[in-house]
Parts: sequence; structure tokens; C-alpha cells
Amino acid sequence: MSPFAQHITSPHNPRVGFLRSLHTSKGRRVAQAFLVEGPHLIEEAAKAHIRPDLVLADPDALAGSPLLGEIALWAEDGVEVISATPAVLERACDAQTPQGIVAVIPFDRVAPVRLAGQRRGRMRPLVLILDDLSDPGNAGTILRSALAADVDAVLLTPNCVDVFAPKVVRAASGAHFHLPLHPEQSWDAIKAFLAGAPRMHQVLVADAAADTDYTAIDYTQRTAIIIGNEAHGPSAAARALATRHIRIPMYNRVESLNAGIAASIILFEGVRQRRAREEAKKQ
Repeated sequence: MSPFAQHITSPHNPRVGFLRSLHTSKGRRVAQAFLVEGPHLIEEAAKAHIRPDLVLADPDALAGSPLLGEIALWAEDGVEVISATPAVLERACDAQTPQGIVAVIPFDRVAPVRLAGQRRGRMRPLVLILDDLSDPGNAGTILRSALAADVDAVLLTPNCVDVFAPKVVRAASGAHFHLPLHPEQSWDAIKAFLAGAPRMHQVLVADAAADTDYTAIDYTQRTAIIIGNEAHGPSAAARALATRHIRIPMYNRVESLNAGIAASIILFEGVRQRRAREEAKKQ
């Protein structure tokens, strides 16, 4: 029996209009939900036991995919599952080349308190603060690196790019389903978060003009790392909060790195130090 209860052939169907509304920040705020496109991301949601409210798919594009079994289970669980033509999916999706499936996931299913509860079991020393980042690709890359580096949480200031924008979600490659994200945090809220348990030992800001190399820091302690805006660098509030300013040394008069690359370099120095400490304990 097919899990698809309906079939849409018109790009003007109201369901398509709803999906298109999620391309915008305003539409996502109204719906309290975001768009997830493509089999890879939807499989990542399934692995994280995060169920969508609505799935729109082209069955032919998914022929032979194990995702069809998951979709059938979702349909039995009350998820609205609809088949659609490629033209309809092209209209509904934000990506230039749709991959046969799109889903809607409510914000509350990726709420930071829920994801944090699922990650209990070990101390994660790093917290990441994104200070007015504007590029969706950079933001998504940083979130993907943050998950790979086992960051505890990511806080984003109000002027950051919308972390649930489709381009950010695609670039993050599933990080939204595992990593606690705290968007639109005022600096007072960030200070309150950092003041909570476990105690924060240091707050670092990445700054090309700093004197301290990023490798000179002990990242095995509870540490917050601030990554500033791509064009303007860290804000005055970020500089005031930081206890240390760090830099990535570079050759050939290169002044700065892409924010995604810089954040990844610093985060994975933390990974290197943690692994070295864990290996030393085994000996």
C-alpha cells in the first residue's frame, strides 16, 4: 500500500504555497517550522528520531531508496505524506536542483533543551558564539564543523543570518538535528548562559589583530569561542566579553580567513587537544 495519501500536480496548490512561505524568515516564524530538502537531510532527521509534519516527494525520484520505508512509517504515525510531480517540487523547494523530497519540521522538535537532553553522557567543553554572521554558507559550514568537533551549544546574536534558512540548513548537513542552537540571543542572554554551570573558564574572540596564537590556549577547559562578522570582525560587545583575543598566524600577508574556515581551524585544535588528553589517560 502506498504511503502517499494525495498527489499534487499543480504548482499553485496551497500546500506548495505553504512550503514556499518557509523560504522566508517571516514565513518560518509564523509557521514555527522550517524546510528540509533532499534525501540526505531527511535521512539525518530520521536517524535523530525527528519526525516531520509534512512530506512532499516524487516517488519515482526515490525509487529503491530506504527512505521510502521511513516515509511509510511516518504516514502510519499521522504525518501528511503527499506525492508530487518534479515541477511541483521545483516550485516548492529553495534549492535550484530539487532532490525528489522536501519536508517540514517544527522548531520545537529541534529545541535546544530537547537536543541537549539527548546528548547527555560526557562533558563538552566548547561553546560557540556567532557574532552577527551574515553569510548562510559560512553559518552552515560552521554548524557542521561545530557538530563534528562536539561543541556543547551554539549561540547566535540577533543580527546573525537566520539559522533555519534553507541555505544554512543545507550547508549544515544535518547539524540542526543534533546540535543545540540558540538563535537571536542578546548579549545579556549570552552572558547569562555563560554564567551557568559548568563554570566557563575563558571566553575567546577570534581577532586577526590579536597577539596570542590560537594554539597557545587550553581548549580542554570550559571555553566559549566567539566568531565575528565576515566583513567587520567581532563587535564591540564581543570584544568586551572576551577574556582573551586569539589569532590564526598566516603567511604571505593574508589578512584574514573565511569565517567558516577560521572557526573550523580553532574548533579542531580543541578536538586535537581533547584526543591527546584522552590518549594520555589511557597510557
